[in-house]
Amino acid sequence: MAITFMTKEGYKKKMEEIAYLESVKRPEISRAIAEARDKGDLSENAEYDAAKEAQGMLEMQISKLKDLVANARIIDETKISTDEVQIMNRVKIKNLNNGATMEYTIVVDSEANMLEKKIASSTPIAQGLLGHKIGDVVEIKVPAGLMKFEIVEINI
Repeated sequence: MAITFMTKEGYKKKMEEIAYLESVKRPEISRAIAEARDKGDLSENAEYDAAKEAQGMLEMQISKLKDLVANARIIDETKISTDEVQIMNRVKIKNLNNGATMEYTIVVDSEANMLEKKIASSTPIAQGLLGHKIGDVVEIKVPAGLMKFEIVEINI
């Protein structure tokens, strides 16, 4: 599996998710399997089949999360600079087509969350901003067409 970069916060969230799945969800599914098994003939027991399928999905999810954290590298946030746009920077940009300003934090893909204005570093906008400085105007191809943004601020 490939190396994944994470913040300390992102790593902590993944570890909490694993703990929840193992300590809460796994016992719930085990109880559902036991209850379904107690109902008799397993060859025609839809509840048992559904519970076993849910168990398989849960174990796969736990395994994926464990692989993710096992191959994670924590980003040292003290080494982040604001000279040019990089991962973990909060960037204020001005859309030169309509004058609107937006602010996003560029994060690793596993921590992207549009509600928190965190965009994945693999997105077209983040890719177009990375490596540029305040005052730079960048043209970024997005599904709606070609957009021009001016980098207004770079923060941590």
